[in-house]
Amino acid sequence: MTDINKILEIKPNKVKPSQGKLLIAEPFTSDYYFKRSVILLAEHNEEGSYGMVFNKPLYINLNELIKDFPSIDAPLFLGGPVKTDSLFYIHKFPEIINSIKINEELYWGGDIDIVKDMISSQQLNKDNIRFFVGYAGWSPKQLDEELRENYWVVSRVKTELLLNEPPSNIWNKVVVDLGDDYAHWVNFPVNPSMN
Repeated sequence: MTDINKILEIKPNKVKPSQGKLLIAEPFTSDYYFKRSVILLAEHNEEGSYGMVFNKPLYINLNELIKDFPSIDAPLFLGGPVKTDSLFYIHKFPEIINSIKINEELYWGGDIDIVKDMISSQQLNKDNIRFFVGYAGWSPKQLDEELRENYWVVSRVKTELLLNEPPSNIWNKVVVDLGDDYAHWVNFPVNPSMN
């Protein structure tokens, strides 16, 4: 007979958080912003951590929200609960001045005028840039504490999955990629109280 407590146990993994890694929410998190979320860490150091939720689309096009912006067929995502009145972006272009390198393929922010020019010249599209309202942030040691409490599992990034996979599939795909200790999470109900 299978012990239900073993099935429901959230196991930490050995991957340490760092810039460019993913945070994957455990399946029972009920927080609006973080329920079954996948967050790309843009920064993690002694001063704190911040990143973007990659699988929470707002179902509104960027141009519907921001007027006087070049037309781009790009969805807008809810990046997290911090500074939800601000626009952020992650892209694949190191030539965008003042962008911050996250890993070998992804960059955070940069000169908005260059972004606008690259959109106008059709260099930027939904396959190489993501726009976010807000971001996820942690004060010093806060994320480390949440990891000790097993709110998150850390994983390496697969850039193409983040940029090309439908947002509704991202959490399931990264969970299955974690291996057998985690793959069964995708079968847990989103709302266990409704079962």
